[in-house]
Amino acid sequence: MFVYRQAKLEDLENIWNKDIKENGQSECWIRWKKQYIEYNQTGKATTFVVLNGENPIGQITVLFSPECSAVKNRPMLCDGKKRANMNAFRIEKPYEGQGHISKLVKMAEQYAKQKGISYLTIGSEAKESRNLGIYLHFGYTEFITSFVEDGDLVLFYGKSI
Repeated sequence: MFVYRQAKLEDLENIWNKDIKENGQSECWIRWKKQYIEYNQTGKATTFVVLNGENPIGQITVLFSPECSAVKNRPMLCDGKKRANMNAFRIEKPYEGQGHISKLVKMAEQYAKQKGISYLTIGSEAKESRNLGIYLHFGYTEFITSFVEDGDLVLFYGKSI
């Protein structure tokens, strides 16, 4: 049975520890774990998870604060008022294509609306055409901007919610 909910600290620890392990103990993943847990604890972000039993198998995070590193100095992505950014979409391979991300996106959008957000943004590496297609399917069709990050072109789209 799958459960969808706002992440608890234990969920965040499990998710990020698994990501760190899968990415060779990379320093950037260790840094992101610390940041995203702090963002959740201080209200700068909210992460939603899908659990299979007790194990998190997928997630999405909404960044509400322009102080978050992924959106820092990019008010077109997150302004701390009416515009927020969804990122850190992940689903374990065996669970892809089963609608879990769709349910998490709907939860995140509803939560953002309740927090007074009227516009959400999302980014996708240009080379990730499958992800981009999924985001467009969710209605994120308004092109906002693009940046080169870590050598990859990232395209940002948005929609009113």
